[in-house]
Amino acid sequence: MLSSDQAARYQEDGYVIPDFRLDTDALEEIKALHAALLERHPEFRDYCSALLDYEPAFRKFAESPEILDMVGQLIGPDIALWNMSFFAKPAHGGKRTPWHQDGEYWPIRPLATCTVWLAVDDATPENGCLKFIRGSHKDQRLKAHSRTEATDVTLNQELDPTAFDESEAVDLVLKAGQLSLHDVYLLHGSEANHSDKPRRGMTMRFMPTTSLFDRELAKRKSETQKIRDQSRQKVFLMRGEDRTGRNLFENA
Repeated sequence: MLSSDQAARYQEDGYVIPDFRLDTDALEEIKALHAALLERHPEFRDYCSALLDYEPAFRKFAESPEILDMVGQLIGPDIALWNMSFFAKPAHGGKRTPWHQDGEYWPIRPLATCTVWLAVDDATPENGCLKFIRGSHKDQRLKAHSRTEATDVTLNQELDPTAFDESEAVDLVLKAGQLSLHDVYLLHGSEANHSDKPRRGMTMRFMPTTSLFDRELAKRKSETQKIRDQSRQKVFLMRGEDRTGRNLFENA
């Protein structure tokens, strides 16, 4: 569980690093699942945005009672898992992730999600760890983004550089097995990996079921932003009940 100070830090800073570390056996299982995924789908060398579509076995890690307990402290007891993804930065050339807000991409209304970012390898400034702008979530609004045509990036929407001051960024340094939790509006990004060590990270994205995963909005976003169509996204009820009464959940 998060301490009261840690929960307050999440509200203040937009993120928190809890006192949690995934055990070595679980990390090795994640690495093996990812290696097998890349054998089948080498196109996911840098990024897989819909992990559960290609390997449902990853979901077991999002079912961790410890993780769900922490998420529940932040977004409430009624929790849905609506996405898992994998950012893999191979040594000597892993792509950068442009500065962005997660909510720019997501068809969730009201917009609310806690992302759990699990370090599969040690994440350091040298191998392209995440960077956060502390407190940038507080106004709870999306800032201006534009489509980038760069080829060295994992995402295609990039924050307007006038919307933030990169000198305020803080590095999210994590040991393998550690994780962070961050808010849907928090400004963040990461540099390319030019080191000789990989930097793999797996995300688990949870929303309160007071929000709707809006599949019609997903279709419109895919057309206007030229992003993956999420209208058929698998959404799983993890705890509690659907407070909207309109979410479409997978049965298993």
